[in-house]
Amino acid sequence: MFLHNKRLQYTVRVAEPNPGLANLLLEQFGGAQGELAAASRYFTQALAEDDPGRKDLLMDIATEELSHLEIVGSIIVMLNKGAKGRMAEGVEEEGELYRSLNGAGNDSHITSLLYGAGSPLTNSAGVPWTAAYIDTIGEPTADMRSNIAAEARAKIVYERLMNVTDDPGVKDALGFLMTREIAHQLSFEKALHAIQPNFLKASCQACLSSLRCTSTCRKARRMCAARGIRVRNGRSSRTRNRRSMAATAPPACSWTPATRRN
Repeated sequence: MFLHNKRLQYTVRVAEPNPGLANLLLEQFGGAQGELAAASRYFTQALAEDDPGRKDLLMDIATEELSHLEIVGSIIVMLNKGAKGRMAEGVEEEGELYRSLNGAGNDSHITSLLYGAGSPLTNSAGVPWTAAYIDTIGEPTADMRSNIAAEARAKIVYERLMNVTDDPGVKDALGFLMTREIAHQLSFEKALHAIQPNFLKASCQACLSSLRCTSTCRKARRMCAARGIRVRNGRSSRTRNRRSMAATAPPACSWTPATRRN
């Protein structure tokens, strides 16, 4: 059950309208690294999660991401304030109106024209949101690693958005959202660490054979290194003696160190 508290998690303040910045913020609204994608990813993972602790963590963070979506959408609408009215009433000359909407050099005029200066579920290039952004695979360790990476990417985008605006209210709001992404990343890292072992085990015989082979070869190479023997492409040579040895190692899987001939 979801309970909607009508107060925003963070109070948004905008100094002045800026349709160009509003358009860039759509990346965190309906983009691949945005809040809707994050909420959908964690919600679907929570539904399939058997562990009660991880299920609660995923559901809690998914709910918080929805509140972040509300914050970002509110910022977008506030930055677009007045654009819809100016277009509807034609209070400016055509060229001036276009330039005022497209001042940041992006497609904010398209957003204002097609979506009434609202907050559509598109990214900053106008591409509609898609479920293809959700990469849930149904394996907790793989999904947790994906979540950690997703939070890191979202943090980077927020950081870049902060660098393109001098509006103090927007900067503060984006800074708040960025710190929450870091908190989520740390939570997922702890959840992953709690799963031991947290790497998928090989199940097929071919994979197991390959792992045993690799382990044997690495052990043999370490033994050679300790004895001063250098191995390259199946051939070995003493690093302490410049005379070459005409000894070729057997196949890698059953490889044994070459010995010096008397």
